[in-house]
Amino acid sequence: MRNHPLFVLFSLALIVVVIGKYVIVAQTGVTGEWTATVSTKEAGKIQLNLERQTARGGHNQHGSSFSLDELQGLSRDQTQNGNVSFRLVREAGTIDFRGAFTNGRGAGTFTFSPNGGFVDAMRSRGFDFDKQSSKGDGSAEDRLFTAAMVNVTTALADDLRSANFGNLGVEDLFKAAIFKVDGKFMAEMKSTGFPNLGMEDLVKARIFKIDADYVRQVRDMGFASEDFEGLVKFRIFKVTPDFLSEIKAEGFGDLSAEDIVKFRIFKLDRDFIREAKAEEPNITVEGLVQRRIGVRRR
Repeated sequence: MRNHPLFVLFSLALIVVVIGKYVIVAQTGVTGEWTATVSTKEAGKIQLNLERQTARGGHNQHGSSFSLDELQGLSRDQTQNGNVSFRLVREAGTIDFRGAFTNGRGAGTFTFSPNGGFVDAMRSRGFDFDKQSSKGDGSAEDRLFTAAMVNVTTALADDLRSANFGNLGVEDLFKAAIFKVDGKFMAEMKSTGFPNLGMEDLVKARIFKIDADYVRQVRDMGFASEDFEGLVKFRIFKVTPDFLSEIKAEGFGDLSAEDIVKFRIFKLDRDFIREAKAEEPNITVEGLVQRRIGVRRR
């Protein structure tokens, strides 16, 4: 039966269907559409926006600014008018673009080709791109595509591992690449008295521009705090070293981070403090707040 011509033909047809289905799925997973705009403010910069369908049928969008030097085969002159073909080569894989530009605006299609060697190299470092995280972050292809877009490299993985970041996953590599978190930044933050910051904390530090210099300035003003979240609040409410110096000069030098933030929330500036102290020399932070909102103590 197995050697029967019809059985052989059926088997070959089944193989072709399976292979064909695989190819279609693979092609769907690695292709998409792009749009681009040449920056008028930064010379040599271009904003690229890519949209593709994920393995689960959803849509994945990535947008980032690139230097034209990063895009092989694309020059500024080519972004003014005409058909283009260029590529973005990264460790995780290569993205090939085809389309056209008119007056600095472009659109077209792209194809992403993953780099299998990158997957093996990352796995040897403890980062498994084939393993889905608990957050259900799509397919391995989706993760590799993201890695290519944000430029995750083996050098970054080595740097983070050598800096003793602890247990990190693939999603942590993305955060580190996007927010420029590296071993040097971690070491600087450790040196200021925060030895146990995790990746989420370091991302917050980058977002709110908390670096070693800012921490030292705050501490030099006499507002030492072991609470990292307190520094985050300082940045959110624009507590600067100059502002801390100002309220300290008015007699408020030993305050918690929460009390300092109240000065910003309720706009307790130097003039308001002096006016309040003229009537009540020993007024507290809470007294200042009550005075500001119109509550006078008897």
